[in-house]
Amino acid sequence: MKNLLFLHGGGPTAVLNASLYGAVDEAKKHPSVGKILAARGGSGGLLRRSLIDLRAVPDNRLRLLPFTPGSAIGSSRDHLEEPEYREIARLLREEGIDCLLPGGGNGTMDTAGKIWRACREMGFDIQVVGIPKTMDNDIAVTDHAPGYGSAARFIAGSARELAADIRSLPIHVVILETSGRNAGWVAAASALADQGDGLGPDLILLPERPFSKERFLQAVEGKLKEKSGLLVVASEGLRDEKGEPVAEPAFTAGRDVYFGDVGGALAGMVQRELGYKARAEKPGLLGRASAAWQSGTDREEAAAIGRFAVRAALAGESGQMAAIRRLPGEGYQTELFLTPFESVMLHEKKLPEGYISPDGFGVTESFKRYALPLTGGALPEMAVL
Repeated sequence: MKNLLFLHGGGPTAVLNASLYGAVDEAKKHPSVGKILAARGGSGGLLRRSLIDLRAVPDNRLRLLPFTPGSAIGSSRDHLEEPEYREIARLLREEGIDCLLPGGGNGTMDTAGKIWRACREMGFDIQVVGIPKTMDNDIAVTDHAPGYGSAARFIAGSARELAADIRSLPIHVVILETSGRNAGWVAAASALADQGDGLGPDLILLPERPFSKERFLQAVEGKLKEKSGLLVVASEGLRDEKGEPVAEPAFTAGRDVYFGDVGGALAGMVQRELGYKARAEKPGLLGRASAAWQSGTDREEAAAIGRFAVRAALAGESGQMAAIRRLPGEGYQTELFLTPFESVMLHEKKLPEGYISPDGFGVTESFKRYALPLTGGALPEMAVL
């Protein structure tokens, strides 16, 4: 019999629980699986031996997981040192764990890789297979990460709603600040708001392009000559030509950054320099916690990759993360595969140059073709008179 343990790390998503459901449901199908456990509250919970027996959770409760945002088992951003990786390896051995399945982004995969190495160095035969997730979509190798499709749908839908509001009373430049850390995937998805009716962003500011105050204000001023009321989408990770953040982070500890008020900073520039009304909107955690905007495609892929990771671990695979490969040809098709932890540990995937418009204030059609299937399809139609 093999005993499994699930662990979540980093910020949750709208479909992280869907991956957990797929994995647990898959594990129950295998007679070779004994205990199905989860660490309550991430790696810190594991070190405290705070474990949840998932076999004891009623099926009618488990079936709610795919439609529940966040992490039902809890997550963490614990900063581990080398002795703690070895302590986790010893703990897994003592608890009789055969397969560890951590769910998270590139930081969590870094942790998973180090736990796997500690297990090998200490002679423990424990399979470690990672289950990717992040709304930021910045995990290397995989075509996309579960969690991104729902975040992209949320920001596209929110941009569409804001654009309709601005069109009604066009007296402001509205800055919509998005999450995404140092990568522009979430901000770029706002371009999907416009379905040919003009209800979308007028400018998109991506962290892959250095921010220039002069170019930004010129672009806003130029747009205001064409129309009143603008929607500007800006990524929280914007930096200037010197690499300095547009808004000073409120708090920084290692990779953990509480970004400053980028939207407010940009709105202030417009008000002071152009004398035009401006305001900032920041959905923040709503962008990753919205079940209402959850993408059906994202939910189904999240469950599928959880199932795949379990099958891989039970087959003896280890030291790898499950990933998604997009297949060529007509329509949207993918396949799942495994990639070594070394290929994803703290490797940050940025928005490719080919997805950014030549002027740097938008995205290309190739990006839209990439992102649209992940969001579950077109947004609701709206009346434009």
